[in-house]
Amino acid sequence: MTDAPDRSIPPRYVDLVALHGPALGVEQARPRWGPLVRAAEGGSPALITREHWEWAALVPLTEVAEPLAELPAWPLSEARAKLGTLVRQVTGLVYPAVLLTRHRTPVAALIDARRLAGRPAPADRLAVEDLLRQGCEITLSFDPGQDGQVSEDGDVLDEPYDPFYVAIARDHQGAEVATGYGETVAEALLCLRGPYPESDPAEFSDVPPF
Repeated sequence: MTDAPDRSIPPRYVDLVALHGPALGVEQARPRWGPLVRAAEGGSPALITREHWEWAALVPLTEVAEPLAELPAWPLSEARAKLGTLVRQVTGLVYPAVLLTRHRTPVAALIDARRLAGRPAPADRLAVEDLLRQGCEITLSFDPGQDGQVSEDGDVLDEPYDPFYVAIARDHQGAEVATGYGETVAEALLCLRGPYPESDPAEFSDVPPF
């Protein structure tokens, strides 16, 4: 007998909750701010919600796709006081990420929790710099997505999906050694991973291509 799904969790976040644990409201996170940040520094993200529908993730810097120098930064003590505002900023896409600093040094970040969905685990990713040093060539492309199609009988002919970028790394012989997908170029490069096992690629991803 399986447990019934928690219907208080929006469907898009069910897998993240299973992976990272229950989300904390802003007021729950504030008194635990120090331990949560230290856990994120060590590689354990935490989910933080504002009004139950804005979901952010407190993550290690390795989960930030964009160059750190281009992002806003807040000292940890000020970020704790402004946590609700910062959650709204990253979930409202005002900023792709907000850095959290200790003695002016970034130690963790807040990002939109949706950006974690479908990402390969850190241990499965291949760094862009390492691939380039190995002589690989990385190409980028863009898929505009599709609205989907429904037949006259209401049957779904084509599933809709959002636009996304694709990064592909190939070795000097042209063999594909890594692929990454994301809503931005930076995200696609961050998510580069080796080829899927030949058995069933669909088992390992819930992002396009399906």
